[in-house]
Amino acid sequence: MSTTAVTDGASTPPGSGQDAESLLTHREILAVLAGLLAALFTALLSSTIVSTALPTIIADLQGTQTQYAWVITTALLANAASTPIWGKLSDLFNKKLLVQLSILIFVGGSVLAGLAQDVTVLLGARVVQGIGMGGLTALVVAIIGSIIPPRERGRYSGYMGAVMAVAMSGGPVLGGVIVDSPLGWRWCFYVCVPLAVIALVLLQRTLKIATERKRNVKIDWFGATLITAGVSVLLIWVSFAGKEGYYEWFSLESAAYVVAGLALLAATVFVESKVADPIIPLKIVTERTTALAIIASIAVGVGLFGATTFLTQYFQTARSFSPTAAGLLTIPMVAGTLVSSTLSGQLITRFGQWKPFIVGGAVLQFVGFALLGTIDHTTSLVVIGVYIAIVGLGTGMLMQNLVLAVQNTVSVKNIGAASSSVAFFRTFGGAIGVSILGSILAARVSTLSADGFAKLGIDASASGGGSANLDLDALPAPVAEVVHTAYGDATGTLFLVAAGFALITLVAVVLIPNRELRTTIDLVDEEPTTDRRAQAAEV
Repeated sequence: MSTTAVTDGASTPPGSGQDAESLLTHREILAVLAGLLAALFTALLSSTIVSTALPTIIADLQGTQTQYAWVITTALLANAASTPIWGKLSDLFNKKLLVQLSILIFVGGSVLAGLAQDVTVLLGARVVQGIGMGGLTALVVAIIGSIIPPRERGRYSGYMGAVMAVAMSGGPVLGGVIVDSPLGWRWCFYVCVPLAVIALVLLQRTLKIATERKRNVKIDWFGATLITAGVSVLLIWVSFAGKEGYYEWFSLESAAYVVAGLALLAATVFVESKVADPIIPLKIVTERTTALAIIASIAVGVGLFGATTFLTQYFQTARSFSPTAAGLLTIPMVAGTLVSSTLSGQLITRFGQWKPFIVGGAVLQFVGFALLGTIDHTTSLVVIGVYIAIVGLGTGMLMQNLVLAVQNTVSVKNIGAASSSVAFFRTFGGAIGVSILGSILAARVSTLSADGFAKLGIDASASGGGSANLDLDALPAPVAEVVHTAYGDATGTLFLVAAGFALITLVAVVLIPNRELRTTIDLVDEEPTTDRRAQAAEV
């Protein structure tokens, strides 16, 4: 059996019918996955390293709490904006070359970030990183969907979840070690370069994908520009509304931002409904399963990226742990993700049932965030560890299995667009979450700090609220203690907001149709059961 049977959707896909000879063996699939997962691991590791190092980075570059949030938001926004483009390209061009290109872009952004001398350059570098990450997010899932039937995809999605969990757990710890070592935080960006070289070599040796070139291919750049502009305007509004020196939540400036952002998004929908090759195919994203999965993914993104981004900041800023210790303290959440993603993937492949896992995951995520909403600056670390482990268990069941549910409803030629659409809205939700929750945190810290400063007889207006410098070591001990306490007590509010979005996720996944997983890679005309006939009719 030759790996040349693995093809893009442009040509006849393997497994598009019942011909078992065209399917890859487990060993061949693992060889392909080795390079794909190595690439994904490289990008995720680099991202999670930054999460632990960010308090130190922002302090060293004299940044503020608002800039702290935007270092995360810019990468997520670039990721979200580029993911649909990469997904569309993956349905038209060679996926192998696109994956390799996305790795190179990500490495370039990482090197630029390591050289940054101020927050402005760092933000630009994060945009480049986000574009590369968008490629990996879309392409790895699209390639897996192109070579593995949905019924068998659960076990391999579990492997991907396990790799993601290892990167998520190893990144914060490694980032903490690097920050605490003589190397300094810049090596948190440089360390991904040799790993990327390894990933490129593995991909070159193991991934064999034939592509049939299409003529007159058009990419909807105008639609991509409109949606990116609309989201950016709304995020800028959320980031600066209510902050001293900017504008109030209810003001003419706020109204202008909201109207402009919504108008751009409305224009996006109009353009996408008219162009021949939309960047986000409305026909696909409005299908019931995909639409509900998108709603769930937005809420997952808000809760996961938004709330957990500030978890390591809580450990360092509120509880005064070192970056290394802060990374170690996040392991329970990642361990939960590792266990649940791997186990749920294996069970889905064995029994063919996927919906109980996404519903159970949504319940666990809601419970975990609700419990985390009760924490303050004195909460036991053991208790926090249990709470974040519950969040991890829920997240592991949700993320890849939502993509699996969508892939089960589309033909292989549309897998790139469908998968990237779900990933886009999840990352979009993450960008919204980081921006909104960062704004809430800054405002809440400002209020609590003002109360604390008043008790010390200090003018509260001098604190700067959310715009205050995060280099707490430079503050007098009594003042620093007030800020530590404020961050600790304010963090619980973020998780309560995340719990609200987790509840939206739960409702959405309950409403997703429980369709049987097909055993072929592509949609075929089958009539074994009523469910499959209904599935084919809806698709």
